[in-house]
Amino acid sequence: MNKVKAALFDLDGVVFDTEPQYTVFWGAQCREFHPEHPGLEHEIKGQTLDQIYDAWFNGNLKEIRPLLTDRLNAYEAQMDYQYVKGFEKFISDLREQNVKTAVVTSSNQQKMESVYRQHPEFKDLFDAILTSEDFEYSKPHPDCYLKAAARFGAMPNECIVFEDSFNGLKSGRAAGMTVIGLATTNPAEEITPLCDQVINDYLELSEYLNN
Repeated sequence: MNKVKAALFDLDGVVFDTEPQYTVFWGAQCREFHPEHPGLEHEIKGQTLDQIYDAWFNGNLKEIRPLLTDRLNAYEAQMDYQYVKGFEKFISDLREQNVKTAVVTSSNQQKMESVYRQHPEFKDLFDAILTSEDFEYSKPHPDCYLKAAARFGAMPNECIVFEDSFNGLKSGRAAGMTVIGLATTNPAEEITPLCDQVINDYLELSEYLNN
């Protein structure tokens, strides 16, 4: 870890184990509005809201986007934001070693306010929190991770990205950074080609840092 200047974390499925809850939410919406496409909620995992809207809620369904957005905001406000196992210890270890830390998420500020209400300590865990309002392009474009690296004056090869979704993993790869994939959302064997290492949680990485 000596040459690493910055550790950059996606939010859902990486900091918080929330993906199963999103599957429940989108499962209900997809069954209501796309009954012809069973299992759609699994296909859209890891996609941004704009990507989901563009692909599946266009044409005659475009008019229901405000309804879906309201439902999603209400759902996120009452979600259970539990840290992925070992995350708090791991990020504490990183900061003790003077590694800069950032959240790099496609979530918006309204969603983050729900996070802060449940976890008042959250902002203190990171040197920067970048949300959808900070980026011109969505993942898998590398824009978000390059902006985060620039925030710390770090080169891409001095950064590690932690991601779980295919779009996020591709974003970290396109940014030229080391990519650690979390098998919290997709099976390890499916994300392995896009990662330098795959983990289930942070417990093993904490052990590595302390050896």
